[in-house]
Amino acid sequence: MDARNETRETARRREGFTLIEIMAVVVIMGMLMATLAVGINAQINNARIKNTKAQILRIEQALEFYQLDNARFPTTEQSLSALVTQPTSPPEPRAYNPAGYIKAEALKDPWGQDFQYRVPGDHNPYGVDIWSLGPDGVESEDDIANWSETSDT
Repeated sequence: MDARNETRETARRREGFTLIEIMAVVVIMGMLMATLAVGINAQINNARIKNTKAQILRIEQALEFYQLDNARFPTTEQSLSALVTQPTSPPEPRAYNPAGYIKAEALKDPWGQDFQYRVPGDHNPYGVDIWSLGPDGVESEDDIANWSETSDT
């Protein structure tokens, strides 16, 4: 009988996993999840950057329509909000589209910040500078703009 009890006891121990085995699996799963999270975060950031570039192009198009109607761009002081609501500060537009030129939501970047605007542009002296402050929300090397850094002198 003692031999039978020993075999039953040995069989019971073999049925489950040891604490070390469970901990090893948990650690491996944690490492896989961390790697996956980093990859997903990088993809989300890349998507936001591409979205920002597309938004800048839409803003440029809206500015071109504004210029066609009014023979000039909105001033820096009037800002990009002149594309949504008619400016009341001089110089007032001569033929403002009552529907506006773009939706207000398009004037915010994917990080929730307003796009920056300057006319005449420092980088585009015959046009406008439009840029996003990027992920960090301050002027730095991560800004996304309608000019190429290689064209600066």
